[in-house]
Amino acid sequence: MERPSNIKHIKSISQLMRELELPAPLHPLVGLVDYHNASIEKFPKRQKISLDFYKISFKPTFKGQVKYGQGHYDFEEGGLAFLKPKQIVFSPEDIENYEGFALYFHSDFLRNYPLGHTINQYGFFAYDVSEALFLSAKEKEIIANLFATISNELNNNIDSFSQNVLVSQIELLLNYSDRFYNRQFITRKAINHDIITALDKLLDNYFEKENSLKSGLPSVKYIASELKLSQRYLSDMLRSLTGLNTQQYIQNMVIEKAKEKLSTTNLSVSEIAYELGFEHSQSFSKLFKAKTDFSPLEFRKSFN
Repeated sequence: MERPSNIKHIKSISQLMRELELPAPLHPLVGLVDYHNASIEKFPKRQKISLDFYKISFKPTFKGQVKYGQGHYDFEEGGLAFLKPKQIVFSPEDIENYEGFALYFHSDFLRNYPLGHTINQYGFFAYDVSEALFLSAKEKEIIANLFATISNELNNNIDSFSQNVLVSQIELLLNYSDRFYNRQFITRKAINHDIITALDKLLDNYFEKENSLKSGLPSVKYIASELKLSQRYLSDMLRSLTGLNTQQYIQNMVIEKAKEKLSTTNLSVSEIAYELGFEHSQSFSKLFKAKTDFSPLEFRKSFN
């Protein structure tokens, strides 16, 4: 069966509710869907879908393997996944993957609130779906209670306080998610350290094969793609474990390679800069000075 190539563009939450054959939302800018009641089969398998609003999926129970980094992780307690507006996703081949609940809200719903200006700080909206937040039993209970509170508020008659309450609950949900992701980075050290090991090997190979001569310095986009991770997830994971984002981690590796060349070869600073992928030796010298407090020549002299 040929997969549809067109993108199903959902412009409003009201349109989404019609597509799922659900009642119209009481508030046009926010809605909560129980997939048990939705007509998911209306979407063809592997249909490309783009939403003009945010989505937070909550699976209270989920059994099976979920892609995590370059491998898979088995979990049974449930999880959360996040989508930002305009992000392209595919409907699953198995309708049973649509289970649990999904909270949808438009950026206009937050526009007059501080959250409207700070929501971009929640980096997990830029993660891939495969980088879901896996919840412990206690965390799942907290999230389930928040979804229940939001559901109750949406089912009440809309009044002048409704939006304030809903925005505060959404912000609380995002703050808990931020906390739980930080916990996930820490508690899954074995998996994350495997990713860091793969990152180190990738950077070593990049410079050993002199890819920098052809392509310049390795970019965050290239590294994340090779590791099969989203750029934001990789940076957040590295920052949690090392205190450095991906760009800073790459720069540190570049400096270590530079130190090695300065201390073991007679190459000029310009030649070293060129071999490492810098277009201008001044840029290399400026970075080296910022990272080590020495100019390249001062380092070479002090080392000798």
